[in-house]
Amino acid sequence: MPAAHDDHARTAGIFLGVGLGGFLDGIVLHQILQWHHMLTSEGDYPANTVAGLETNTLWDGLFHAFTWAAVATGLWTLWRRASLVSGRAVVGWMLVGWGGFNLVEGLVDHQLLGVHHVRDDLGGPLGWDLGFLAFGALLVLAGWVLTRPEGRTDR
Repeated sequence: MPAAHDDHARTAGIFLGVGLGGFLDGIVLHQILQWHHMLTSEGDYPANTVAGLETNTLWDGLFHAFTWAAVATGLWTLWRRASLVSGRAVVGWMLVGWGGFNLVEGLVDHQLLGVHHVRDDLGGPLGWDLGFLAFGALLVLAGWVLTRPEGRTDR
């Protein structure tokens, strides 16, 4: 597949992976399991007060708006070039995007800024945070493998 086709698959896949990975994070970890919200590790916004929950809900909503925009961009890119992209490459780049989202989220929000952790309801969240980062790295690796053309044997 020519390089221009790979660019379309890469762009669409990464946007879709970031958006869908973010949706999964927000829906499952923020809403269903309620392990954390966007700002729960910030001392001023605890999830067990009405004011804290209101602030966290607003920021969770802004986060979901960002992930929706990422999915919309990925779909638009696919729609514009649908006949030029490989499904395998798009799926691979989606995994790279999802894993990249997890790595950035895990390093920036969980470790550097400390705005929340995977499990804010535990006293020692580092193990969960490290597992989240490891899962992100595995997604990037699996996705990268899928983006390689079939039959390619070089390493």
